[in-house]
Amino acid sequence: MNMIRICVFAGTGDGRKLTEYLACRNVQVTACAATEYGGELVKPAERLTVLTGRLSKDDMLMLFKREEFDLVIDATHPYAEAVTESVSEAASECGIRYIRMLREDSCTDDSVVWAADTQEAVRILDSTDGTILLTTGSKDLGTYSVIRDFSERVYVRVLPMEDSLLSCRKAGVRPSHIIAMQGPFTLEMNTALLKQTGAQWMVTKDGGQAGGFDAKAAAAAAAGVKLLVVGRPRQHEGYNYSRIISLLEKEYGLVRKCNVVISGIGPGSKDLRTMESIRAFSEAECIIGAARMTDAVRNGRQQVFNAVAPVEISAYIHEHKEFTDFAVAMSGDSGFFSGTKKLTELLSDCNVTILPGLSSLSVLCARLGVSYEDIKTVSLHGRNRNIVRDVISNKKVFTLVGGNEGVKRVLDSLCSAGYGAVHVTVGERLSYPEERIISGTADELRGDVYDSLSAVLIENPFGLNVTTHGLPDTAFIRGGGRYDDLSASDGKEAGKIIPMTKQAVRSVSLSMLGLTRDAICWDVGAGTGSVSVEMALQCDEGHVYAIEKRPDAIELIYKNAERFFIDNITVIHGAAPEECEELPAPTHVFIGGSSGNMKEIIMTVLQKNPEAKIAASAVTLESVAELTGCINTLGLFSSEVISLNTAVNKKAGSYNLMTARNPVYIFLLKQ
Repeated sequence: MNMIRICVFAGTGDGRKLTEYLACRNVQVTACAATEYGGELVKPAERLTVLTGRLSKDDMLMLFKREEFDLVIDATHPYAEAVTESVSEAASECGIRYIRMLREDSCTDDSVVWAADTQEAVRILDSTDGTILLTTGSKDLGTYSVIRDFSERVYVRVLPMEDSLLSCRKAGVRPSHIIAMQGPFTLEMNTALLKQTGAQWMVTKDGGQAGGFDAKAAAAAAAGVKLLVVGRPRQHEGYNYSRIISLLEKEYGLVRKCNVVISGIGPGSKDLRTMESIRAFSEAECIIGAARMTDAVRNGRQQVFNAVAPVEISAYIHEHKEFTDFAVAMSGDSGFFSGTKKLTELLSDCNVTILPGLSSLSVLCARLGVSYEDIKTVSLHGRNRNIVRDVISNKKVFTLVGGNEGVKRVLDSLCSAGYGAVHVTVGERLSYPEERIISGTADELRGDVYDSLSAVLIENPFGLNVTTHGLPDTAFIRGGGRYDDLSASDGKEAGKIIPMTKQAVRSVSLSMLGLTRDAICWDVGAGTGSVSVEMALQCDEGHVYAIEKRPDAIELIYKNAERFFIDNITVIHGAAPEECEELPAPTHVFIGGSSGNMKEIIMTVLQKNPEAKIAASAVTLESVAELTGCINTLGLFSSEVISLNTAVNKKAGSYNLMTARNPVYIFLLKQ
């Protein structure tokens, strides 16, 4: 396929954006900029040639005949009517297709004073009093110079170029009234200039959103300044940026990758947003996020889509090909309990840029004057988690909460679990004018009402961040029946006996498995749930499935999970492997009881995940033989077999005697 040759008259931001889009594809692009400064703003690329300097119609004819372009796109300013006429006529005479890029008209608010052209604008201003801020550029300064008391009344904002400054001097603008700056200009910057100059009038062209019109109009309204808009000249027929992109894709087979900025916007106030984030949302064609966030970041007449779920956001971006530049607002920091990770995975076919923001954690800790390097961070926003477990294990816990009852649920959980004395700080609507920070014990704060936009810091000076497994057997509820004295849970059931894997066996087995924090675990033949509980405590970001067929044991598993405030255990009532068929693929499995189905259970595990690690315990020689047979018949690799012999002390009068327990064999199996 021959390379397409396109010439773009890139005198505007949209023109430069189009040039960058084309240069990244199978297109040879020539960008024409009227000034050297304009040429410097075009990003260099391998297949891009930048020509600077004003071209006459004859110059254009020579260029078009020499380069034999397939297409000429006129993206000059809406008010550059003479240039547009020359480009259009030169392209027609050379038989080259011509497309005019148009900007959408700005809104016609009743508070805006409209002038058909520069001459009418001069007549209106000449009949008024008050200071004037001209933001129409340097080209027509000579025409404006006839305004009554021009040198005293008029301030001008022009590009920081020698030609612009020369035009100011020729028109008689005072040096102190010249503001030489390069945009884009934000609402805040425009407002500041209006206040600094004391302007009663702001004069602008209808440059549309791309030309910063919306920011100017908003600034004039905020400062109580009258806005005079010079109307556009008659426009050639053409298309806006998005429509031109669609045409290029359809007719020239160009593949578009839209640009998506995912930005954290901080806790809410614009004062705590980064300039990088503000600029991204200002330049985006379409803004996506929760209504609270899009209201905070939108600038002008951008398209807005309110959504939070990554799947919904991704679908919208892929369906709306009329937009090229999207900006997605994430609350707080984009990398702190946000949907950024999931959304990024769904946008693999887009150019994605991730921008950070201030998290509510950093803001609240800054307000309190404390460091957050030793704080355990969790989120209860849209997540099922028992915060008590974290408070028991850590001296400081920060949590995000969701919904109107979010803070209340945290306080109720602490008080109900006997932790009403811990110190709690609630930060409501951080960074907003109505921000409130309140501290006290959980008991003291329990009766208050809190905003849904809150974050909580919990301090428990007695929190113990224990990282090892091996809870004492006495820590578990055993029920009211008799219990066996076996060290593993694969003994014969008799009467009310509910087997429990003992502390030493649990410790060795879990060490052999090498659990990870996000592990998906199966505890087969869970008994009282002692192994399930230890797994859940170690895998606080994962999940444990406790499979047990005895109804009385099921009740004990629930009780022991509640005893340790664990909510990442799912209890499965039934026999393995039948009840395992619908479970998620495990990463780690402990088999403490198989009821004679050891081979079938192991096969089910490995079918789900061939990489799963399996630890199986055996007390009887028959169980040892069964496991050994599985190794041989299933072609398993047994990386380790341990024979564990333990003894516990027993009082005999004034002496302690060691009483031996049955030896336990622990197999670590892999495929």
